[in-house]
Amino acid sequence: MTALVEAPPRRAAGMTARQKLVLTLLLGAQFMLAIDFSILNVALPVVGEGLGFGLGSLQWIATAFALPAAGFTLLSGRVADLFGRRRMLLAGMALLALGSLVGGLATSPAVLLTGRVMQGLATAIATPAALSLLTTSFREGPLRTRALGLSGALMSAGFTVGAVLGGVLTDLLSWRWAFLVNVPVAVLILAVTPLVVAESRAPGRPRLDVPGAVTVTGGLLALVYGITVRPWAIALGAALLAAFVLIERRSAAPLVPLKVLSRRTVAWGNLGGFIAFATETSLVFLMTLYLQQVLGYSPLATGLALGVLGAGTFAGGLAAPRIMARFGGRGALASGLVLQAAATAALLGLGATHGALPLLLVATAVGGFGNLVAIVAFMGTATSGLPDAEQGLATGLATLTQQVAITLGIPVMSAIATTGGTVLAGVHTATLANAAITLAGAALVAVLLPRK
Repeated sequence: MTALVEAPPRRAAGMTARQKLVLTLLLGAQFMLAIDFSILNVALPVVGEGLGFGLGSLQWIATAFALPAAGFTLLSGRVADLFGRRRMLLAGMALLALGSLVGGLATSPAVLLTGRVMQGLATAIATPAALSLLTTSFREGPLRTRALGLSGALMSAGFTVGAVLGGVLTDLLSWRWAFLVNVPVAVLILAVTPLVVAESRAPGRPRLDVPGAVTVTGGLLALVYGITVRPWAIALGAALLAAFVLIERRSAAPLVPLKVLSRRTVAWGNLGGFIAFATETSLVFLMTLYLQQVLGYSPLATGLALGVLGAGTFAGGLAAPRIMARFGGRGALASGLVLQAAATAALLGLGATHGALPLLLVATAVGGFGNLVAIVAFMGTATSGLPDAEQGLATGLATLTQQVAITLGIPVMSAIATTGGTVLAGVHTATLANAAITLAGAALVAVLLPRK
């Protein structure tokens, strides 16, 4: 396989100029994909009014994105390994530009949902390609950890920026700009990438495991559909994924070598990442509920208040490489989750008056810091010890973990929140459950993840 940049000797302290250029491009792509994930959240009611979505149909705007984003991620990561990561990144960016244009110009619910499906598929194609290009551009060690730290910081900042930007564009211009803003950025990435990033692909004539691809993609689609819309589909997803495992055991060229899944760093690293993403994204949902329905904040004010969380996550991403160097991947992942759990538990002190706002700002910032330390440690751990030929698979698994965690976390916390007699009581109940799950995840990681 052709490496993008010659790996620097271990004594090298910094990145080369070419590595910095490549890193800037890949981080820009990931930042835009993160913004795209959250930019419509605060605009959903306005979109529904503008195009005639019923209240019960609004969930399809999110579901139309989540289904392909999760269902095709693992397959896309492996295809990138076999047939070219740059090619997949370019395909994802082109599809994102087209889908954003379709969504921004939509005149009916069906057309808008088509654009959202295209955006979700573009995310599934481009995200693992960009991450695997990043991991293969930097040798495992301090430089890769630093690159992953910057990646995690910008991706998490992108989720927050997306919420704020969505509110600003919706209030000042139109919800359509939440789609259209992607188009010029995607076109710029399409123009620059071939000049900066070299292609990489497996040697020889790679073969795609078609039965494995069909069963794993169908299984993941059914699983996410069951989580978000129809619970009966969960059983179908489980059956297809079981068939996928049987196929992989007998395949001469498996889509996902099972030995990769059996690695403790991959298995338990992804578990830690699942907990980190599921709990923090659902906590943002709970705090949005609190700010808007308890304190009466507008969508724009809510986005700005949660911007403090974004600052905390950005700081956590920058600090994570030093924390990992000091305590290792297991220590950084477990300690990040513990800090996140403690900060989440502090939010049980929120009340019905605006006097609780300082507590929310401080606790979410501290929790965001811990969350990003955990996420960077998860990415470093889940992709460590694997050859370049399997980095697309590893980053595809990590991206899949992220997508399924986000898809599952919010409905679960929403269901718990509805058990309270009031909105505030429901938020408190769900926040307590969130902190307990995070702490349990930290304990599992500390016990089961290898020290090195």
